[in-house]
Amino acid sequence: MKKVFLLAVASAALFFAQGAKAQTNFQTFYDLGRKHFTTTLEGFHQDNWGNTFFFIDYDYNNKDGNKVISPNNTYFEIARCLNFWSDSALAPLSLQVEYNGGFGTAANMAVAFPVNSAFLFGLDWFLHTSDFNNTLNLKVLYKHFVGLASKVPLQFTAVWGCQDLFGAKGLRFSGFVDVWCEGDHAVVLSEPQLWFNCGTEHFNIGGEVEFSYNFAGMEGFNVMPCIGTKWVF
Repeated sequence: MKKVFLLAVASAALFFAQGAKAQTNFQTFYDLGRKHFTTTLEGFHQDNWGNTFFFIDYDYNNKDGNKVISPNNTYFEIARCLNFWSDSALAPLSLQVEYNGGFGTAANMAVAFPVNSAFLFGLDWFLHTSDFNNTLNLKVLYKHFVGLASKVPLQFTAVWGCQDLFGAKGLRFSGFVDVWCEGDHAVVLSEPQLWFNCGTEHFNIGGEVEFSYNFAGMEGFNVMPCIGTKWVF
């Protein structure tokens, strides 16, 4: 299943720098590796106590014969960053709490499987250039799965965003790297994205490449490229 943990606090700081208080976008991808469509509804909202980020993924691969008739996988994340000290020397540091989980089935609905609920909390440290065009967030989070033991109950995350890449206005490079443990196995997931704004504040074209290790039932190292569009509301 595609997991898109995009921008979070890095976006928060970028949107704050641009004077925006909220943003919602809708992404549509065609997964060239798994050969199905995925949609993502993503939202970011800022207030005086921090910011809230969420996304909902749907994979569309439930088939009746060769015809796709409905989604077969869904995944949800919501994260809250708290920062009451933005005027102090610790302004780059935020507290983060998060929930994620979902469920899925095989393409013919013969097998169902859960994506165990997980609760996370920890720290986020934000780095940026003076114009906020380039951002980096480093996170250390305690991660507790419901009904699934982890030998090391931690998640390490890096989230980045580069606006107007190589001086090309409207070209954005963003993404994340997550490292965590499920049972005795280490899991690594990274999804770098490249988007180009098509002369309007709303429409973007681009895609992402999913690099993973021991992720979503796939053993070892895997690469899954996607092409897509993004509409910013």
